[in-house]
Amino acid sequence: MPGTKLRFGAFIAPFHPIDENPTLALHRDMELVEWMDKLGYEEAWIGEHHSGAYELIASPELFIAAAAERTKHIRLGTGVSSLPYHHPLMLADRINQLDHMTRGRVMFGVGPGALVSDAFMMGIPAAKQRDRMDEALDALVKLLNGEVVTEKTEWYELSNARLQMTPFSRPSVEIAVASQVSPTGARAAGKHGASLLSLGATSTAGFNALASNWAIAEEQAAQYGKTMDRSGWRLVGPMHIAETREQARADVRFGLEKWAYYFSEIANLPVIPVGDGDPIDRMIDSGMAVIGTPDDAAARIQQLLDESGGFGAFLFMAHNWADFATTKKSYELFARYVAPRFQGLNENRVASMDWVRTNKAEFTGQMQAAVGARIVQHMVEKGSENIRPELVQMITGQAPPAKD
Repeated sequence: MPGTKLRFGAFIAPFHPIDENPTLALHRDMELVEWMDKLGYEEAWIGEHHSGAYELIASPELFIAAAAERTKHIRLGTGVSSLPYHHPLMLADRINQLDHMTRGRVMFGVGPGALVSDAFMMGIPAAKQRDRMDEALDALVKLLNGEVVTEKTEWYELSNARLQMTPFSRPSVEIAVASQVSPTGARAAGKHGASLLSLGATSTAGFNALASNWAIAEEQAAQYGKTMDRSGWRLVGPMHIAETREQARADVRFGLEKWAYYFSEIANLPVIPVGDGDPIDRMIDSGMAVIGTPDDAAARIQQLLDESGGFGAFLFMAHNWADFATTKKSYELFARYVAPRFQGLNENRVASMDWVRTNKAEFTGQMQAAVGARIVQHMVEKGSENIRPELVQMITGQAPPAKD
């Protein structure tokens, strides 16, 4: 029996340097999702950000609505909706509408908001973002399950609130909670039996926290009478692959420095390990990123599987390190040569080839006997005038009769 298929996709914040046309950048994000759909990727998650200039998408719902009309199979998620920024009823209604419009292809990723500058502009204290996420998530789960909710908090009120439409997906759209190193996301996922989005899973801290965060989620789920499903666990990390390691390193010099600048100087998240020498070496050596070949990517995913105990999907952190044509080639190489290893796509092909090779002598003998019999029959009936001697020798092992 075929085993479980690991799913693959991308977590598209996105990251676009400020020296390029933002309109074209947004269209390129859409083209990437269309390309992934053609290549057979299963998921694309779209971010929500409002400051910092790099992460341009303000409304993942708008993007998903457009992407759904341009794709056929790929599932589309908010990656993530920042819950403190939205009234729960309004957000639930938009997600529920998308669930119907996409015929169940939408996923609802949630978090407290990654950029403090976003919250600052809305007068939301950073210290309250996680508390407000927890409050909103409680209400959102009920609303998306079709329940009626009445409650009042310091920042929103619901009075006999309910969604007009019964959810398309049953019991509701899939909900996934973002988690990094702290246990906040894991606890929230466990409380509601939701999926888990492990951002930064390949960083040193994120990698070391994988098993512990899953254990926290399972412990919390048991406390609330829920269960956690590893197939709903997504791990996120950056990769760029090419035919050779040298080519991959050359590719990423196009945009890696600008990406690193944004994280260290603007977002205040220094993702590249500190040290001397080439930052590409530091990223590779720490395991934070794969910049190499399909074999390198496969080895890293296997390492993540071993450390975590198993998960359902690996998502590329979309980064624009390389130019767009080379980026698309990286996604194609992964789909062609890495994904099949973790999806069992070639297991039956390998077994079939091995079986035919093992029995080649027998099959060849049967073929020669069958064809030879027809040649002999023809010679008996019509003579050997039009039969090439070397063909008779090859098939029957005997020379044709001499001509008179």
